[in-house]
Amino acid sequence: MEALEVLGGYPTKPSNQRARMVRVLLSMTVLMGFLLMLHSFLKTAKSIKPDFYSFEVNDAKGRRVSLERYRGKASLVVNVASHSEHTEKNYRSLQELHRELGTSHFNVLAFPCGQFGDTELGASRDIEAYAKNTYGVTFPVFSKIKIMGSEAEPAFKFITGKASEFNSVPKWNFWKFLVNPEGQVVRYWKADDPAEKDLYRF
Repeated sequence: MEALEVLGGYPTKPSNQRARMVRVLLSMTVLMGFLLMLHSFLKTAKSIKPDFYSFEVNDAKGRRVSLERYRGKASLVVNVASHSEHTEKNYRSLQELHRELGTSHFNVLAFPCGQFGDTELGASRDIEAYAKNTYGVTFPVFSKIKIMGSEAEPAFKFITGKASEFNSVPKWNFWKFLVNPEGQVVRYWKADDPAEKDLYRF
């Protein structure tokens, strides 16, 4: 019997030790493959830089809105206020820009902010209604936010973080930041700086 087994007369059964080794090798192979995939994923994720359109914000009614819907167009992002010395002039010029350019490749995105004096005290719904009823605004007016400090809205924190590279951190209401179709800040204007001529050439 032993001779037949040696000569191959009967099939031999693999030992338990050999089976365990095979299972260990297979497990190690699967684990190595998983680790390589994880490393590749983390490397790719790290290389993806955030941009303005990658954030979500609340609209005036408190609903969560993705800014991805504005990707592919230039956006003029503005911290607005209802009771500032710049309110009427800026709201009217912003609405004109939105009317002239908004149907093609341009958005005005308004973010009410009450951090600069007592210029924006109302609730978000009231602010939106005031802008629409008083100045005929048809561009989006989002929920009231903070744009400076530790409680700043992340989307606007991205704006001000990039703006600091141009020494253009907002110091009052109606600072305007031009975001390109890829979501990067490329230019800014202060409240009393005319942006219309530059934007019509954009």
